[in-house]
Amino acid sequence: MSVKVKTSGKVVGIILLLGGLFAVKTFWWDKRPKEAKTSTEIGKVVLPDEPQASLQGSAGVKIPLPSEEPSANGGTKIRWEVMAWNSQFPLMYANGGALTTKGSMIDKAKMQINIVRQDDCNKSIADIVKFAQDYKNNPNAEGVFASYMGDGMPAFFAGLSKELEPLGPEYQPVAFYAMGKSYGEDKLMAPQSWKTNPRSAIGKTVACYLRDGDMNILLKWAGDNGLKVNPDETTFDRDAINLISASDFLDAANKYITGYKEKRAFVVGGKKLSSDTTVGTDAVATWTPGDVNVAKKKGGLVNIASTKQYSTQMPNITITIRKFANDHRTDIENLIMALAQSGDQVRSYTDAKKFAADVSAKVYNEEDGAYWMKYYDGVTEKDIQGNDVELGGSMAFNLPDAATMFGLGNDKLDRYKIVYTTFGDILSKMYPEYMAKYPDYSKMVDKSYMLSVISNHPELMEGKTIAVTYAPTITDKVSSKSFQIQFETGSATIKSASYAVLDEILKSTVVAENLKVGVYGHTDNSGNDAANQTLSEQRANSVKAYLATKGITNARMESKGMGSSKPVADNTTIEGKAQNRRVEIVLGQ
Repeated sequence: MSVKVKTSGKVVGIILLLGGLFAVKTFWWDKRPKEAKTSTEIGKVVLPDEPQASLQGSAGVKIPLPSEEPSANGGTKIRWEVMAWNSQFPLMYANGGALTTKGSMIDKAKMQINIVRQDDCNKSIADIVKFAQDYKNNPNAEGVFASYMGDGMPAFFAGLSKELEPLGPEYQPVAFYAMGKSYGEDKLMAPQSWKTNPRSAIGKTVACYLRDGDMNILLKWAGDNGLKVNPDETTFDRDAINLISASDFLDAANKYITGYKEKRAFVVGGKKLSSDTTVGTDAVATWTPGDVNVAKKKGGLVNIASTKQYSTQMPNITITIRKFANDHRTDIENLIMALAQSGDQVRSYTDAKKFAADVSAKVYNEEDGAYWMKYYDGVTEKDIQGNDVELGGSMAFNLPDAATMFGLGNDKLDRYKIVYTTFGDILSKMYPEYMAKYPDYSKMVDKSYMLSVISNHPELMEGKTIAVTYAPTITDKVSSKSFQIQFETGSATIKSASYAVLDEILKSTVVAENLKVGVYGHTDNSGNDAANQTLSEQRANSVKAYLATKGITNARMESKGMGSSKPVADNTTIEGKAQNRRVEIVLGQ
């Protein structure tokens, strides 16, 4: 049905159009480094048409899609290695194709990028090391970038840094930007019983690529529920969750689909026994298209935890060699600008997202654009057994999103530092033979490139950040864990000795940014019920107040006092009373 526009409406429309064109020229085009101001064609001003639209006001301008004609701008050459992952939509759109196309944002930035699928982390490490060696001898060597899961970077950096040590500190790797994040597609898939009762996972197995980001989802979920994970993939521990090693994320899914089994020696208290058993594959940690394969080819598993809940855990981190980044500072800043603008476009306009999906299909050489677009958005579909299962889900970043991730946003909370150190600590404890230590965050992340762009181009900070709306109260619990927090006797004043415990709680809540935080106070049965109820409420509020000082918003938290009504141990013993005096942290939605 067509709608006629009155003359007065047309005048307003013309004014808005002219205002939009002026804004684009003033705030974007004129300030774009190293770009000619002649050969551009500005699109019409339209309202954003996507649920997570980031553009608003004068920033709400749709940019013409890139062409498919190859670029020949003579600019800096980059080989960019990526896994098949939808969080790279901003790069796909900005580049125009696997190779930079004419009129694309990367073309305008005077760079020529070749995007190459590379699912093998070890091969990427080898390619970056070779590039560093070549660059030391030839400053005109083609650059090499790689983008990987943010929570897996401590292990990746540990291996890469060691390989690059002989070249000197200038040739160490550096992370400089995050173009997007996993927003549901990376997940732990397991039987429904695990969701109903997390302790059902004890004595079961999970297939995953070891020391990878998907395995980290399992580790976080297990840790938040007080469950042990057996780090030795050659043994079987009846009292822990056991790991089955996969060669990659697709192989992890395939092990479940094909009913893979293997023999394992029993282990008790860290010691192998002479007896053994045969174990199957009970659950999977994977990402799209691994989750789709599980649902379509076998089914029977549901999402236990994913990056939709642990929404800060897995940003897409881009790295290169520090010397190359320093030598090409203008290129890096132009690149950040292009990716930030591209993120705004992909988030705001359906045809921009569709364009990025089509490029993804060509780069990954798998499926078609419709497939990648569907699973970028994330969908709930029936698996082959008729069960509903959530599949896919990623999100593109604009500049405010990236700034927020690295502590450059309004709340100054460096989320990525917490992610990096949290999973670096976990993996170094689980696998000291592989990474007894990992590189310090401050040496691996250089925020100066983003800071320069934010300072010189405030117009790129006009977009809206990814929205999160928290329910008034928790109705669906993802995890629950009790902490022994010391308070002054008979009061709600937290003893300083417990700050370390509170900071551990903070880390867990930051990683699980899409989940509401429940802080529930409990007492033993000493004293009367009314006093215990009041004290438990006050202590829960004290913990809530502490987390608020660290950047957790009040809207995200709920606090309750349970008094002595829910003991977990015998109140007739000193030890039991100590266990009952606790603060329970629940993550849910």
